[in-house]
Amino acid sequence: MTVPDGRDTRAPRRVRGWHPGRSGLGLFLGQALKRPGRTGAVAPSSPALARAMTEGLTPADAPVIELGGGTGRITDAILARGIAPGDLTVIESNRVFCELLRVRFPGVAVRQLDARHLDVLPAAGAGAVISGLPMLSIPAAAQHEILAGAFRLLRPGGVFVQFTYGWRASVAREVREALGLRWTVSRRIWANMPPARVYRFTREG
Repeated sequence: MTVPDGRDTRAPRRVRGWHPGRSGLGLFLGQALKRPGRTGAVAPSSPALARAMTEGLTPADAPVIELGGGTGRITDAILARGIAPGDLTVIESNRVFCELLRVRFPGVAVRQLDARHLDVLPAAGAGAVISGLPMLSIPAAAQHEILAGAFRLLRPGGVFVQFTYGWRASVAREVREALGLRWTVSRRIWANMPPARVYRFTREG
């Protein structure tokens, strides 16, 4: 069974297209082909990008929220930074990926939910929201919904982390201005396909 917070209490089961010890690339590609407008990349994030997305994360940042868990590459990196499974909530809209995440990460709360609807979640006081969403392919109005919802879940000083493959900021200018966001950006991470950069957004005030 799945308890209300998204944790799956059933015994681990197989997920078609994925086996323990494999990267999940086949499953990811299969879902990308089935849902080309809903999966934002042609391959999971590389270990290098996952490490960059979680750089500086410590147990003091708990609870943590991840948007767009996919096959769990970034989820794995979050847990490797010392975040306890019970302090991590993963938001994923794809049912197949949700099933995989529940099998791979028992104890983590996995919610099948569109990230535009974060307002249905209780205030979390999170230290970080880490987003694997294809933000620049999302219309600005929907970006605003996602970011506004994420900052409602963050405590003062909390950070919203977002990668991008492009050369411009990973959140539209009008959204950054409307929400009063400040940001820093990493160097380009070449050990990812395609190469990416990581933005860290905080909110003024």
